[in-house]
Amino acid sequence: MTKKILIFPLLAAYFVILSCNLPEEQKSTATEHQKIVQYGTPYNKVPDPRDASIYQINIRAFSDEGNFKGIIPRLDSIKDLGVNLIYLMPIYPVGKFKSVNSPYCISDYLSVNPEFGTLDDLRELVNGAHERGMAVILDWVANHTSWDNLWMKDKSWYLQDSNGNIISPPGHNWNDVAQLDFKNNTMRQAMINAMKYWVLTANVDGFRCDYSDGPPFDFWKQAIDTLRNNTGHKLIMLSEGSRNDHFAAGFDYNFGFRTFETLKRIYKSNRPVSLIDSLNVSEYRGASDMQRVVRYTSNHDVNGSDGTPLELFGGERGAIAAFVAAAYMKSVPMIYNGQEVNTTYRLTFPFTSQNIRWSINPAITKEYKRIIGFRNESEAIRRGQLTSFSNQDICAFLKELGNEKIFVLVNMRNQIIDFSLNQKMSETSWTDVMTGQKTSLGKSISLQPYTYLILKKDKY
Repeated sequence: MTKKILIFPLLAAYFVILSCNLPEEQKSTATEHQKIVQYGTPYNKVPDPRDASIYQINIRAFSDEGNFKGIIPRLDSIKDLGVNLIYLMPIYPVGKFKSVNSPYCISDYLSVNPEFGTLDDLRELVNGAHERGMAVILDWVANHTSWDNLWMKDKSWYLQDSNGNIISPPGHNWNDVAQLDFKNNTMRQAMINAMKYWVLTANVDGFRCDYSDGPPFDFWKQAIDTLRNNTGHKLIMLSEGSRNDHFAAGFDYNFGFRTFETLKRIYKSNRPVSLIDSLNVSEYRGASDMQRVVRYTSNHDVNGSDGTPLELFGGERGAIAAFVAAAYMKSVPMIYNGQEVNTTYRLTFPFTSQNIRWSINPAITKEYKRIIGFRNESEAIRRGQLTSFSNQDICAFLKELGNEKIFVLVNMRNQIIDFSLNQKMSETSWTDVMTGQKTSLGKSISLQPYTYLILKKDKY
């Protein structure tokens, strides 16, 4: 049975204030929000941050319908991949003034974009994910709004030039959006209240925070502390940023921008594979044992601007090899929708031209399932101590936890590479996780182009 509790008094007061200051044609929306109460009960199976496998959904491109209802029939397929955390791209109404139809140009933080359906449709999607053992986080754009956002009623909420004109985010060409001013405490509280609103009213399990390097550290610290302390939910917070202070602010995850760029250089410019080792230090500076970097070989940005994994990483086999390294070495992995069927074309901005064809390449889907499935089974992969043996061409590493030892080798070159094993690894017996076959390692091992080995140490 659905349980409903009254919304927090502070949040209710915010809606009253908002309603009083809106134009007449917008008051009905604010009044409707004022009446909304807590929906459902907090989901009690949100994964430990170290154990998540993330699946990014681009709502417009995901299905022919391009809405929430187009996602629901595929929840079982997403679950079958081994995913336990779904990340939805922005669900909010898109601005019209100066707009390029970007989902990251938000006109109302407290409404569902009618293009995607209704609040009830969103709840059905979240409930469906929860029933299948998957948490759901929403994309949140804190740094800027559309030029016709409801908050434009008060210029002091926005950054202005010397003439008092609201400006776009400095240093970017994002002219379709207006920069918020994080020195304004009223705006900050409204932003936090709006985030809290979605946790309460849609029972979501956290946020992926867009361009988190924009807002200052003290805002994120305030927002995350408030959400964790006052919502009664266990929340996952993903920073789409690279600042190390995001870990101190309370984010569970930082984004692996540098890992992705390094993987590209390894494949396209023949850079040393061992460059990844330095990222296992620099990207984790300031992180606790519970915090992770999200690593990926595709997402909505790079898929359109840089290319598909097939384009970037040497085709089908190279793309899979890159994913194994990204998912297993020291990270929480993320899959972008369509990646698991080897979508050959880019899903280009604003994501309305082509949809994903789900029936293609079932063998690749099966391989992704096996890769993610073993990660889910292996505590050593998810949480173990990392020892790297990588060199110019091979990403090779050992993950150890307790009595479990996993040895991973990934050939990132389109040629046969002979890899010399150090004394610790040579003359040892293992089981190939993907085939179940026993194998004894000698002093070296020959790896075919773009192949990988996942070996589990035999106990005898």
